Amino acid sequence: MKDKVYEIQSPRVEGLRESVLSKTPGVCIERARYITEAYEENEAAPIYLKRAKAVEKILENMSIYIKDGELVVGNQASDERTAPIFPEYAVEWMENEIEAKGNFDKRAGDNFHLPKEHIDELLELVQYWKGKTLHAKCYELLPEEVKKASKAKVIHGEGNMTSGDGHIVPDFEKVLNRGLEGVIEEAKTELENLDLGELDAIRKKAFWEGIILTNESIIKFAKRYSRLAKKQAEEVDDLTRKEELIKIAEICDRVPAKAPRNFYEAVQAIWFIHLVIQIESNGHSASLGRVDQYLYSFYKKDIEEGAITKDFAKELLECLWVKLFSIIKLRPTSHAGYGAGYPTYQNVTIGGQNAQGKDETNELTYLILESVAEMKLTQPNLSVRVHANSPERLLREAAQVIKTGYGMPALHNDEIIIPSLLDKGVSYEDAYGYTMVGCVEVAVPGKWGYRCTGMTFTNLIKALELTLNDGVDPRTGYELFRGQGRLQDFQSFEDFWKAWEAHIAYYTKLSVVVDHIADDQLEEFPDMLCSSLVNDCIKRGKTVKEGGAVYDMVSGLQVGIANVANSMAAIKKYIFEEKSLKAEELMEALANNFAGDKGKFIQKILLDAPKYGNGHDYVDQLAVDAYKTYMNEINNYKNTRYGRGPIGGNYYMSTSGISSNVPMGTVTGATPDGREAEKPTAEGASPTQGTDVKGPTGVLNSVTKFPTIMMTGGQLLNQKFPPELLEGEDRFDRFVSFIKAFINLKAWHVQFNIVSGETLRAAQQNPEEYRDLIVRVAGYCAQFVTLDKKTQDDIISRTEQKF
Repeated sequence: MKDKVYEIQSPRVEGLRESVLSKTPGVCIERARYITEAYEENEAAPIYLKRAKAVEKILENMSIYIKDGELVVGNQASDERTAPIFPEYAVEWMENEIEAKGNFDKRAGDNFHLPKEHIDELLELVQYWKGKTLHAKCYELLPEEVKKASKAKVIHGEGNMTSGDGHIVPDFEKVLNRGLEGVIEEAKTELENLDLGELDAIRKKAFWEGIILTNESIIKFAKRYSRLAKKQAEEVDDLTRKEELIKIAEICDRVPAKAPRNFYEAVQAIWFIHLVIQIESNGHSASLGRVDQYLYSFYKKDIEEGAITKDFAKELLECLWVKLFSIIKLRPTSHAGYGAGYPTYQNVTIGGQNAQGKDETNELTYLILESVAEMKLTQPNLSVRVHANSPERLLREAAQVIKTGYGMPALHNDEIIIPSLLDKGVSYEDAYGYTMVGCVEVAVPGKWGYRCTGMTFTNLIKALELTLNDGVDPRTGYELFRGQGRLQDFQSFEDFWKAWEAHIAYYTKLSVVVDHIADDQLEEFPDMLCSSLVNDCIKRGKTVKEGGAVYDMVSGLQVGIANVANSMAAIKKYIFEEKSLKAEELMEALANNFAGDKGKFIQKILLDAPKYGNGHDYVDQLAVDAYKTYMNEINNYKNTRYGRGPIGGNYYMSTSGISSNVPMGTVTGATPDGREAEKPTAEGASPTQGTDVKGPTGVLNSVTKFPTIMMTGGQLLNQKFPPELLEGEDRFDRFVSFIKAFINLKAWHVQFNIVSGETLRAAQQNPEEYRDLIVRVAGYCAQFVTLDKKTQDDIISRTEQKF
């Protein structure tokens, strides 16, 4: 196959892309202003109506714009790449950061600039929200032992307690089939049939009224753009642009109120819904689902009737991708490092099969793949569903895009994901209709609750450090879980393992406590639009958070499993089997961070121990057993929606730790795998940096030993290949064969950085020359030059594979 060149063909799109890429990320105060006014005006209202009235006020008053050349319209804030503020979730950190640094633009990475004229107003708004926020409510309830574990960073729940949920795909097909007027009618029918004498009727009445008001507000919001487009059409001289604006006015007057009639209207409709979900709440990973499936009938009809050309359809898609890239999120300082590079994880999924086992790849699949490749933006986070019968063309074209070094698409395997969903009680039809959400997590569009992955982080390598030190954290001095003994106290590897199991049980329980507290309090901040587009919320009269979804299963994120396995292999081999190293010697070397000749000698011994990622059963089985310890423990717990309606209500596992391996490594001392103190842990299910020396097939052989079918929260595997490894027809064919091996071995996910360490180091030295260098950080892409240096160094240190 001749290499395909992916270049933007549309000058319009090129201009829009350049505009959004060159924008310095900013902060917009408007949402904070209007939600504060709404809450002050409606303090006595039921929570559903209070929330609906807040969304109404925001959508009625926020600035809107239509940029020159735009075909898809709608903005989250007063400018592109500008983050709105969501004060209802957390405010103290804003006040602290402004007082300490003067703004949000003094960070090591992910900087934002708040205009100086808005600083005083923000600080004034903060005063209203103090004590009323999600974070304040959660922190008041946290037991002291949870606070200690959080400060030691063996668990991390800041994301749960400082933002909305996200991690969801709403029912876009309902909007495309019925419009929001159909959603409103559904809620009105429930309201009309309500008997106020029934138990819980008053609460349900407020819920359905909130659903109606929210959807009516979105219709009015769209019509604001219709009026603006008409106004601009009257003022513009260019006849082509005048016609475009008239068309935009016509479309926004119709959708999303009514069902779209064509591809253009459908694209605009889904953007409005996706946009307002991220104005209503700041939960990230709101995703678009299987776009090539639900938009295909519109595309096919328009193409066959000659209503649009393929080029125009691609231009619309590329305008949509610009809009996705314009969405950014301002995270608290304490959590920003866990998602470095301005990620919003807005996933688009293409490919896959239906419940009859028939491949569903279509021409829109390839058009989406091509359009994303041309744009080279970090959003959308493109995922391709692959399976044993995926078309050869799809595999090769996906490989061609991967070869460009852009980091997309990621590949997700139907051969294990569908059985995993079926195992969890998902219906046959729904399991085959799954979509990716955010990074590597999966859900059924329009039927799954929040945070299929994304609950509290568990730092497994920190848990190991605490196990070695009888529950005392060397960094903080906190005593967390005493009484199991230190490494020196264990007479056998079995004794050590029992201590590990006890520690994991303890920290798993604490992580669930954080989840329960955050989830309980989040019910006070209901997302009415999202709940109106997740089944069966309207029918049940419940929000997603109250148990309205058909399915509700969640996962935390477990970080550092490769380091744990490698550490256990060294302990088992050298201390308890060969007895070539004394426990006291090891602990002294760790405490001193391998300082001195003796420390360096011990570090070398540890680095020579068997390493996960090479297909070595000795260490791979330890990885499996260590992870099963967590798996067995988390199976004992339920989420707060259990017994309230959904199928599931339980937990499962995920190695999708986003970029948390960097900050979680920072708080962890030297470890028995030879890793030095404060260095990053391994990322996802990937091997520890530089230790996988048997090639990518060796990595697959290790990763697939995990009980992947149980890990429905997602299994994240990063691979880095130097560009020359894919050069030439033979090498490219070998790469495609590797993808087929990935499918046949039933691995969950794989993604690639096709970039050399030399290029990455050059980008560190001359960032202005590498603005368009996109890399895979974890389950998402970022502009390399926007990352903090620690995260950059982590990516550079990852193994460059060879076939």
